[in-house]
Amino acid sequence: MRRRPVRAGAAAALLAWLATACSPLTSFNALVPKDGGGARVARAVGYGPSPRQRLDVYAPRARCGRPRPVVVFFYGGSWNSGTRTGYGFVGQALAAQGFVAIVPDYRLVPEVRYPAFVEDGAAAVRWAVAHAADYCGDPRSVVLMGHSAGAYIAAMLAVDPRWLGSDRAAVKGLVGLAGPYDFAPFDVEASRAAFGQAPDPAATQPVTWAGAGDPPALLAYGSDDTVVQPRNSAALAARLRAGGVPTTERAYPGLGHVGILTALARPFRGRAPVLTDVAAFVRRVAS
Repeated sequence: MRRRPVRAGAAAALLAWLATACSPLTSFNALVPKDGGGARVARAVGYGPSPRQRLDVYAPRARCGRPRPVVVFFYGGSWNSGTRTGYGFVGQALAAQGFVAIVPDYRLVPEVRYPAFVEDGAAAVRWAVAHAADYCGDPRSVVLMGHSAGAYIAAMLAVDPRWLGSDRAAVKGLVGLAGPYDFAPFDVEASRAAFGQAPDPAATQPVTWAGAGDPPALLAYGSDDTVVQPRNSAALAARLRAGGVPTTERAYPGLGHVGILTALARPFRGRAPVLTDVAAFVRRVAS
């Protein structure tokens, strides 16, 4: 049975609902049309023993030629919610651009606290490096991408050498969408729950570690974001640039915290060229 496309009025209503929703994007993902050029090629692959340590793989439908860049996408949810099943639209969008996209789950608060979700992110990236070639991906060309709390995970893996070890050499770029990178002291419930037990709050912050030798970065945000303040991107960009790291900041007028993510979906790409900018960045750093 073919899914009907989302009409303009329905799309606006869906965005209005999403702006106030606290649940994962599973319903949104089920309703929006997907890119036909990409497909999920592996589902619920384990990268660790926990039920939350599972990932999905998306790849272009086109026949494999030269190895493709790999994008590992971490979703947000305040480190306490989210599921990879809500982000098929992201995986297929990236795959349709010619990339192998990997969308992992990770363990959440209150089951775990920092640094467990960063450790899970590192394990998922190590899996990507080890298995990318199975899906025509290039294990030497990995871009880390995330939204919100997922952008935090991606950033920590990109700039903090404690997590990936030798596999960090495969990371060619960082794409952060509306990410929190400089938010200590922890003054909201979500950050207190996730990081409040950390003995050294500064060590939990990407801005502490960012500097020379880090991969190039695209740090994007909506100018109307009131959930994660754009100053987070500005602070991380400043640290990276001070270390000589090529860094692009991109502000999208009129977009909020959720809008920068939903702009990746087919019905909403007219609101901002988020997918175009991300794809251009990945091709540039992965070439």
